[in-house]
Amino acid sequence: MARDSLVSVVSNDVLERIVSGELPPGTMLPSEAVIGTQFDVSRLTVREALKQLAAINVLTAVRGRGTYVNDVSQWTSIDAVVRAASSSGRAHEVSIQMLEMRRIIEVGAAELAGARRTEDDVAALREHLDRMRESHAASDVDGFVQADLAFHDVILAASGNLLVPAVYDPVRRLLSQTRRETSAVPAIQVNAIAMHENILAAMADSDPERTRAAMAEHMQQTLDDLHAFVIADT
Repeated sequence: MARDSLVSVVSNDVLERIVSGELPPGTMLPSEAVIGTQFDVSRLTVREALKQLAAINVLTAVRGRGTYVNDVSQWTSIDAVVRAASSSGRAHEVSIQMLEMRRIIEVGAAELAGARRTEDDVAALREHLDRMRESHAASDVDGFVQADLAFHDVILAASGNLLVPAVYDPVRRLLSQTRRETSAVPAIQVNAIAMHENILAAMADSDPERTRAAMAEHMQQTLDDLHAFVIADT
């Protein structure tokens, strides 16, 4: 196996031990030599793996003392934070917090998009909304999710702020993995289509305040649906 792959294997396994609670915050990791023996890899491979985790603040290396596990509140990788929270049985809490983050980013982006959108943006939104309707009618959950995500991508880009899509990218990658759970509920799809119709109408009218309000309403509806159809059933 290539060393890059071995580094990923070791990094992933150490992270798994951390999120499972085997290595709680404050724990000093075994030496590189010991970890290398456990995985049958070189110390150099272990060092690179631990550097990956230190780069996202999962670990802190203290010169002359060792490498320690940081509390999850210090981690800087959304993927790692979600993995830790999900492992501890807090998946629904993560979903709610992700919606809160979406509200912070997307409501403001929608307002900008309402003022800056082009006719091509509006045409793209109509196309993605049509795909959502078609996927709903065909019970195509994956198609619905992809069209939904694409609709929101257009709005983020239409904001005209290059930083917005870049900041949102880690959230989008997680959404593409988690949205299938909620979008599998037909009633949630119906509500989502109605909310997207409102957003499209406001953007087509180049009304930033209405677009902002429509996106805020969509975020609230999504939260309400999460509680009503997903959390309530667990």
